[in-house]
Amino acid sequence: MTTVFSRIITGELPGLFVWQDPEIVAFLSIAPLRPGHTLVVPRREVDRWTDIDGPLLTRCFEVAQAVGQGVQRAWNAPRAGLVVAGFEVPHLHIHVAPVWDMTDFDFSKAKQEEDPSALTGAAVKLRAALLELGYEQARGCTSGA
Repeated sequence: MTTVFSRIITGELPGLFVWQDPEIVAFLSIAPLRPGHTLVVPRREVDRWTDIDGPLLTRCFEVAQAVGQGVQRAWNAPRAGLVVAGFEVPHLHIHVAPVWDMTDFDFSKAKQEEDPSALTGAAVKLRAALLELGYEQARGCTSGA
């Protein structure tokens, strides 16, 4: 069965992308822990991170590191948090967000963003930071992939 993330990747469902390459995409979470909360997702459907092949897992974490650098820069955060939980959608995804302390990892506080302009603004801000850092994979990202 096709996952919701695969439907976002193909453009069937909307998504605010900040990274696109042949293997990996990254788009903003619609229920962010903090502004800039991004999901790094392989294009190929793999449910659990423990089941993915090593080179693709490595690539996922390389992109997560780049996105982490971007969220730190864009929000002037002391850290970029990274979580692999895997319960929400059966398609591997890495949560990356700007964080200031451990309370920023409380998923019970994540709520669907009601203001679409807040998500759009966060995507524009993160794309700009990624481009400043030299990551061309952010260029041309909007909706769909």
